[in-house]
Amino acid sequence: MGMNGIKAFSIVALVLASMATPLSARAAGDRVVVFAAASLKNAMDDVAAAYERVHDADLRVSYAGSSTLARQIEQGAPAAVYVSANEAWMDRLENKGRIAAASRIDLLRNELVLVAPASSDVRATLDASADLRSLLGAGGYLAMANTDAVPAGIYGRQALQHLGLWDGLQGRIAQAEDVRAALALVARGETPLGIVYSSDAVAQADVRVVDTFASDSHDAIVYPAAVTADADTPAARDFLAFLQGEQARTLFRKWGFGVADGE
Repeated sequence: MGMNGIKAFSIVALVLASMATPLSARAAGDRVVVFAAASLKNAMDDVAAAYERVHDADLRVSYAGSSTLARQIEQGAPAAVYVSANEAWMDRLENKGRIAAASRIDLLRNELVLVAPASSDVRATLDASADLRSLLGAGGYLAMANTDAVPAGIYGRQALQHLGLWDGLQGRIAQAEDVRAALALVARGETPLGIVYSSDAVAQADVRVVDTFASDSHDAIVYPAAVTADADTPAARDFLAFLQGEQARTLFRKWGFGVADGE
C-alpha cells in the first residue's frame, strides 16, 4: 500500500471499529493500531506509508496529545504501539502494567521553539530579559499546548519558569488540546506567538522560528515507544523494530526530529 493505504482514525472510531469489525479478512495479529503523539503526524504518516509498502499489515495510526492517548490505553483502547512525546506518560503506563516493559525504547528527541506567523517581523531572544508579554501586543495570547498534561505544554511551562517569564504571562496564554492545535493558532494568525516543537515548525510553512529554548531550560524531550501489554503481537513488534531502522530514522530526521542515540 502507498499513502492512500494509511488509515487515520479518531480514538473513538478505533474503539468502535475494534468491537464491530470482523477479523476474517485479515488475521488479528496483522492489525497494528498505533497511538502516536500529535507532534509526530507528518513524520509518522511518512513512516507508516514506507512500512506498508513492504509489509502486508493493516496499519492504523491515531494522533492526539500523549496524555489523551495514555488515558485511552488505560481504559482499554485497542492500541498495539504507543509513542509518547515524554517519558512521564509512558512511565505511568508501565507502572500500571499496560505496556510490555521489555519492548520500551527511547526513539526520538526534539527541541522547543518560540514561533510566530511567517509574515510577522517580531524578534526575541529567549533569556531572562525577554518581554514576551509586550511582544504579544494589546490583547494577544501566547499559544501553548495544555501546560498541565500535554508534554509540549509542560516543557514550555518549565522553560518559561526557568527564565522567570511564566508569572508575567498569566492571563495571556491560550492553552490548546495538543501541540498541533497550538501550532494552528499561530499559523492562522490567531495568536502572535506560540511555543511548539522544532519539528512542528518544520511541518508548517505558515510559521517561522523566532528563537529556540536552551536545552537546559526544560526536561530533555524524549519520545519513548513501546508495544502495549494487551496487543503484544509479532506484527506490533515488527513495526516497533521498523521505527528504529535507518529508513524510518531518515524520515524522522527529514521532519526535524533527532534520533534518541544520535543526531
